Amino acid sequence: MAGTVAKTCLSPLALLTRRLSAPEFITQCCYHKKVVDHYENPRNVGTLDKSSKNVGTGLVGAPACGDVMKLQIEVDDHGKIVDARFKTFGCGSAIASSSLATEWVKGKSVDEALTIKNTDIAKELCLPPVKLHCSMLAEDAIKAALADYRRKQDDQQEAVRASV
Repeated sequence: MAGTVAKTCLSPLALLTRRLSAPEFITQCCYHKKVVDHYENPRNVGTLDKSSKNVGTGLVGAPACGDVMKLQIEVDDHGKIVDARFKTFGCGSAIASSSLATEWVKGKSVDEALTIKNTDIAKELCLPPVKLHCSMLAEDAIKAALADYRRKQDDQQEAVRASV
């Protein structure tokens, strides 16, 4: 099986000139270069102040595979997402999906960010069917972060109305 995969993924010359370690073999054969790029050079890793009224936090997980994704957005007073951060525990595809999601939401309005679909993420990263749950997790994390942000805005408006 591995020999068949190797023949379709690597040139024969590569197999003759050096041996690949298991992580190198998987990287060379099983992940698209866009996934590898986001995995090796993740964008926007970190956290934002979750207590801030302008920050929405989404925490989602996939019990079937153990992936957990936290995505945070910071929204300015005009409803534009000015920053996004993530922390993900999971496979390379989950990390890449999170990284790409943070890049895509930046600069968008809250409503525009809701239009990002898992199919768009999966297509951009060339995810195989077995890894589609990673892009679904990223879409769910975006929606959860936006919902948290909106909840905070509604709570703030209610507090202002109650004080008047």
